[in-house]
Amino acid sequence: MNPVLLRCPWAGSDPRYIAYHDREWGVPVHDDRMLFEFLILEGAQAGLSWATILRKREAYRAAFAGFNAAAVAAYNEADIAALLQNPGIVRNRLKIEAAVNNARAFLRVQEAFGSFDAYIWRFVDGCPHQNAWRVMSDIPAETTESRALSKDLVRRGFRFVGPTIMYAHMQATGMVNDHLVDCFRYSEISGLR
Repeated sequence: MNPVLLRCPWAGSDPRYIAYHDREWGVPVHDDRMLFEFLILEGAQAGLSWATILRKREAYRAAFAGFNAAAVAAYNEADIAALLQNPGIVRNRLKIEAAVNNARAFLRVQEAFGSFDAYIWRFVDGCPHQNAWRVMSDIPAETTESRALSKDLVRRGFRFVGPTIMYAHMQATGMVNDHLVDCFRYSEISGLR
């Protein structure tokens, strides 16, 4: 008989959510393309559920050039107009314009720091924070680090990068391990860098 795996309660029963929880959430990401992907997706999520964005993820991948920041940075008004007609993504002008703007800011950060990875991981001193939450209500919506990151990104011209959005980004990309301690992924991820 297979043992029942304990997961963070937010994973629920949706197979897409479970797969995301079990394979991606909290795993340290050092690939700039993936960091850009989560930046775009987390910004698109603002005010919506993550389930909505997960369902639209492949459409986002197609609409945003496989999350190639240089390609997205080159989008013009016609490209933005086409994205506003794309039913596969969240058709919010401010979010779409922010994604294009953020691609341009992303390239500037890469130029200044050598990679976005080198830039963003400085906010946790290059090492994931290992939290030890027992219940979901213990997990904060933002932290000192996410506020500092948000403030610095805004200073660098990014949009839709508030402290709560950036904390979600930090959770998704493994800058923090926010799996509950009794979740089977907690110990699996705790040794990753």
